[in-house]
Amino acid sequence: MKFCKRCVMPDTRPGIRFDEEGICQACRAEEQKDRTDWKARFEELERLCAKYRGSNGDSYDCIIAVSGGKDSHFQTHIMKEVMGMNPLLVSVEDNFPMTDAGLHNIKNISEEFGCDIISLKPNIKVQKKVMRKTFEKDGKPTWYTDRLIYSYPIHMALKFQIPLVVYGENISYEYGGEQREETYSARDQINNGAASEIPWEELLDDQITMKDLGLCVYPDSSQIDSSQLEPIYLSYFVRWSSYNNYLFACKRGFRDLTHEWRRQHHVEDFDQVDSRAYMMHPWMKYPKFGHASATDYASKFIRYGLITREQGIELVRNHDHRLDPLVIRDFCDFLGYSVAEFWSIVDRFYNQELFIKNANGQWQLKKPLWEL
Repeated sequence: MKFCKRCVMPDTRPGIRFDEEGICQACRAEEQKDRTDWKARFEELERLCAKYRGSNGDSYDCIIAVSGGKDSHFQTHIMKEVMGMNPLLVSVEDNFPMTDAGLHNIKNISEEFGCDIISLKPNIKVQKKVMRKTFEKDGKPTWYTDRLIYSYPIHMALKFQIPLVVYGENISYEYGGEQREETYSARDQINNGAASEIPWEELLDDQITMKDLGLCVYPDSSQIDSSQLEPIYLSYFVRWSSYNNYLFACKRGFRDLTHEWRRQHHVEDFDQVDSRAYMMHPWMKYPKFGHASATDYASKFIRYGLITREQGIELVRNHDHRLDPLVIRDFCDFLGYSVAEFWSIVDRFYNQELFIKNANGQWQLKKPLWEL
């Protein structure tokens, strides 16, 4: 593993690129923000909204894909209060036990900003069957709900004939990935790696048919073209900062996990706070790629100038390998695994080019950042 010389991100993150100075593309993207004409970008957003504002009469003129989190609060503020749009908020429940903060936040975003929400509660029977398949074969425990998070807002846009669909950030540009081009168009985000298509035949059996997976099928280009859909990343038009979005959201009623849960595997308490079992998704990067959520946020905090690289290294050392017991409990309870079964599955995904078992039978990185 090689690590960015500025933050703590390794080159094992899928799709990330380092330049000749050993700096990762996410750090360079943050640098670029200082040179971006945000006034001109904001004016682009104003023109775009003017094109669609009131286009459906008194009905909705844009869709915002939300979870209820800090970024969702910021997106809704920009589109409704600043741009004067009439948004329909669209969300996908993951069916896991929700945190108190998660229950509060999805209600708060509707009440605080005065917006309707359409929330999809997926077929739990199908979800459990698909989750077991994708977890055991691909190490992607939440692929089913992640896929819906990307595809469902587009399906709703087609159904309600609302062309403008607003997503938050381009994760490949902001944090490193294959889709590293800075663009406002979110049309191709389904292929950013988070929920890329798995061969359907791997998911089908005598109890699961394509009828059960219909909303997971991303509408094809011809459907999007004929309906003149325009999915966009808001992060292209306004300077994006997860931390600043959090500070804003707190002033509008957003709740973090401060008084509820101190997550062993995280270095902050405000990102992805809706449910515990969902945390299996970001943590599975650790056995496969040697880094997880602690690396992600330590790197962000370094780029934002909130901590030093040395402080970031210590955060990664103390947290990245951990998986909180409450995550394991909720995940196993939902899918019916014993803890022993769970760890036997996880064990198969440890990348032996990166990890070795120590004398206690625990996986450890061969060349961790703090020893380089």
